[in-house]
Amino acid sequence: MSVAVIADIVGSRTLPDRAGAQRALEDAVARVEEDLPLAERALRPTVGDELQGVYPSLEAAMSALLMLRLALPDGIDCRFGIGVGALGEVPSRVGALAEGPGWWAAREAIDVIHAKQARTIPGARTWIAAAADAADPGIRVANAYLLARDRIVSEMTARARRLTYGRLRGATQAELASTEGITQSAVSQALGSAGAAALIEGFRQLIEAADVEPGS
Repeated sequence: MSVAVIADIVGSRTLPDRAGAQRALEDAVARVEEDLPLAERALRPTVGDELQGVYPSLEAAMSALLMLRLALPDGIDCRFGIGVGALGEVPSRVGALAEGPGWWAAREAIDVIHAKQARTIPGARTWIAAAADAADPGIRVANAYLLARDRIVSEMTARARRLTYGRLRGATQAELASTEGITQSAVSQALGSAGAAALIEGFRQLIEAADVEPGS
């Protein structure tokens, strides 16, 4: 079943360069779509600081959103609500409008993760909600994983995110060292201290479940 994703920019109203942030976000989305083309409908701006997209499965959405968080530059981050449920459209003179239980669930998920971020889990960025007719006990497990994953990414430096992104794309440590202008040992140390190994293994499991290859 396809899943809906709603994203919004964290702290968009306080960004010193809102237009620049939007460009950086859209550039990151385009980069991920090129490196990992999983979306049925790639994340696209809708209104304000929000983007919407559709993925063929929960695993595909979770894989792509990890890549996107890692691809974003310092100072720009997003929240993601993933909705599981039927997706539909309402005809309009300006084009089809997204509608249906999956989209309502994605909106609920955004609200939940926003509240968790604001109250007790500042590093939380991603949540899954399911429509009543699509409830799955496995979603609880997935949300537990996402909370831990988001904590790791939220505490990473920009370099650690770049290196981890590269490893998810299949780049070797030697290749990353050359790109960064550092030694391979420094790459290994940076990845190790940032907890990248857990992200890489989790990503591998998701990609296998989604039955795709990075860069395909």
